[in-house]
Amino acid sequence: MRKIILLTAFIASVACAKAQYVSLSETEIQTLRKSIESSDRVGKAFEPYQQAAAKALTDQPAPIETIVSQGVLAGNPAKTASLKALQDGNKVYALALNYRLYKQKSYLQKAVYFLRAWAQTNKPTGDPINETKLEDMITAYDLIRNDVPFDAKKQIDEWTNSVYQAELHSASARPGKTTGFNNWNSHRIKIMTLTAFTLNNADYMQSVYPLLEKQISDDLYTDGSSFDFTERDALHYHTYTLEPLLRASMVIYRATGKNYFTYESPRKSSISKSVDFLVPYVTGAKTHPEFVNSKVNFDKARAANNEKGYAAGTLFEPINGLYTLSLAAYFNVAYLKAIPQNGNSKQQRFNWQLVLDQVMVPVAGSN
Repeated sequence: MRKIILLTAFIASVACAKAQYVSLSETEIQTLRKSIESSDRVGKAFEPYQQAAAKALTDQPAPIETIVSQGVLAGNPAKTASLKALQDGNKVYALALNYRLYKQKSYLQKAVYFLRAWAQTNKPTGDPINETKLEDMITAYDLIRNDVPFDAKKQIDEWTNSVYQAELHSASARPGKTTGFNNWNSHRIKIMTLTAFTLNNADYMQSVYPLLEKQISDDLYTDGSSFDFTERDALHYHTYTLEPLLRASMVIYRATGKNYFTYESPRKSSISKSVDFLVPYVTGAKTHPEFVNSKVNFDKARAANNEKGYAAGTLFEPINGLYTLSLAAYFNVAYLKAIPQNGNSKQQRFNWQLVLDQVMVPVAGSN
């Protein structure tokens, strides 16, 4: 009888455990650990996370009830406070990553402590530009969720679910609103995707596929440009809409094998075409003066506030396309050819996303 009970408990625990498509599987973690130990370049890229985790063991969480960032100028006290609080995201990710790599329980306990503090305090509003900044926390939770104690998991799951629900019913996505198909919606889809797959909720997962397909059709153009690029006259916003679409597509591809990177909408637009549109500006073959013909007053307000890069006519800096191409390189390593022309040093050009690209298995079910 005891054996039957233990077997039932084991089967239940296996059923509750899940492949980690938002973060890294156990096999991928082992590969990453070997890479850190054998490659100086990977080891150096990992160092900031190792140092951040060690420091976070003695830090206290600083959760904030409402994130304030969207539409607010730099220097605003509420925005400054929010951005400071959101530094917890990097701490939690570093703690979760180090726990998975080295199984030191203190890292897990501290990561859970941070996440529970945010779950108790933060109240999602459905503003995708504010809540896109929760990405590190959600990814960190995905890293450790299988090992989180039941009571803590229940609490953090409820908060994660509230993030998904807030974005699902976001006022920004109402019909007739530009924010229903511009970069706002790209970030909304990203957060919905990350939360859906972290929670392993099949209904939530199914909800994001048509949203992503429609966004590729509405926000991206056949020539590779985007609504955001034409409205803001800035590659800054072209990358800002592409990055969340790439991140969502990566998770979906890992989980299902459906490739939204190459998917073409009925109007023949695609994420891959829009990344290709960016490449010559990253390599330096082309230049673009930013925000010259922006139709958005907030861009002018940022320029008047002396925020870097927002003055009309400021040339797009190729280094600002590095993260976009790093994400795209997961789907097509050919983008690596453009990346070495960025930055001031090889280590600066070799970012953490490129490390993850090397260890993440791009095949559904591989986790």
